[in-house]
Amino acid sequence: MKVCPVFKILNMSLLIFLYIFQGYCLQYFLGSFLECRIKSRWSSILVTIVYAVFKIIIFLVMPPGYENYKTAIGGVIISLGISAIISLGFYKGFRPVMIFLVVAFQAISDISRYSAVIPLSEAGGKWSDLLISWVEKGYITSLKTINVTVYGSIILQQIVQYFVIALLLYLPIKNIINNFRNKDFKISRTELMFLLTPAATGMMICILLRIIIVIVEDSVQKMLYEKYPVLIAVIPAILLLALLSILYGVKLFQDMICLHRERNGKIILEKQVDSLQEHMNEMERIYSGIRSMKHDMSNTIYVIQQLSVEKNNELQAYLGELNSNLKKLEIRYKTGNTVVDTLLNMKYHEAKEKLPDLEIDADKLLFPNDMKIHCYDIGVIIGNAVDNAIEACVKFKEKDESAEAFIRLGSVLKGNLLILKVENSFDGHLIKKSRNEFPETDKEDKKSHGIGLANIKITAEKYQGTMDFKVNGNMFILSVMMKNEKTKGEN
Repeated sequence: MKVCPVFKILNMSLLIFLYIFQGYCLQYFLGSFLECRIKSRWSSILVTIVYAVFKIIIFLVMPPGYENYKTAIGGVIISLGISAIISLGFYKGFRPVMIFLVVAFQAISDISRYSAVIPLSEAGGKWSDLLISWVEKGYITSLKTINVTVYGSIILQQIVQYFVIALLLYLPIKNIINNFRNKDFKISRTELMFLLTPAATGMMICILLRIIIVIVEDSVQKMLYEKYPVLIAVIPAILLLALLSILYGVKLFQDMICLHRERNGKIILEKQVDSLQEHMNEMERIYSGIRSMKHDMSNTIYVIQQLSVEKNNELQAYLGELNSNLKKLEIRYKTGNTVVDTLLNMKYHEAKEKLPDLEIDADKLLFPNDMKIHCYDIGVIIGNAVDNAIEACVKFKEKDESAEAFIRLGSVLKGNLLILKVENSFDGHLIKKSRNEFPETDKEDKKSHGIGLANIKITAEKYQGTMDFKVNGNMFILSVMMKNEKTKGEN
């Protein structure tokens, strides 16, 4: 049967569309992890077109076939090279994750193609056999009808095949992007091997499959699954399992990162609680002594003043000044929570050494008498929030000496819901990436710093609460909501 020119055009158009879609998936995959060199909305289109052009050129120069195993291996190497060149040429900096992205994309592309082609080609073969039997039985007699039916069925098969390939390519890539939450995490060599192994295995399975898929029997080439029909189900199953191993490998890797960070956060949180308890006990002892001394000294000064009336005016003035100084020893902050009072007074004196003109207002920070949230948990939240706020104010003043440095704390109790709010001035520059939950610290030691908000959130979640933040010009606003209830362990 002579091949219809329209059929060849349609087939080539579908192939070009598939290459364009693969290019789109590649730029979507790489762009979710890497920063593009070209700051333009056209950058993604450019990457897509470059990839598609490369693939079309390779198709024209080296059409797909199963005759030579060297062709199979060469095709995979060239495809990997194209993805690598695009990654290095269009995206900034070489990172270990780039290797994983290139290999994983190639593996998913190959798996999607073979998973769709083998069962759908066999289904198309069955349909062709059915058409031939209809012709032999005389159900179809017109040559035109035969041509329309054959070409129509082949085109429909191609459309379905390319659609399934595109679907099996896009969905796993989207799954990896969604599950790979810590995209800026610095991957070690061991972690890279952990991620690469499933992807490389899937790619090798596809290379092996292409080499052995064609067999020669009685000097006639045929597909391996034609001799062993069970392979029509087994091969796609193996390929899909290889694909799942890539997806679950990424998910397991991210779960390990989250678990590691939670453990580190918990250790630091426990240290903060222990340190807070020690500070509270020490400060409570000091303040108790000061209150006792103040009470005794006030009474003593009063008696001396009465005895010195009209006898020594200088002595009386001196004693009056001493009494007024004693009044300054009153605790500055009184929120109704001993831990918070102690903590705020301690943070106030620490902050004043760094920023003498810093204003810390906690008049609206009040706690009810029937407080069920553990005082140390409140201390952890306030402590982390104030530490972050002081650091932000110091940084702000270093950039602009005339800037107003302030920290304002407040609380509201609505039913059994306690809402804490901390506002502070800052330079307005927030290092926040859309894929990360919290702002990034600008310190070099990112593992030891930048976890204050994470600790606040962990503590709030103990009381079925949450944490949120927003920026209003040069003001950072932190809100923490918790139920005024005991934790399950305390209950």
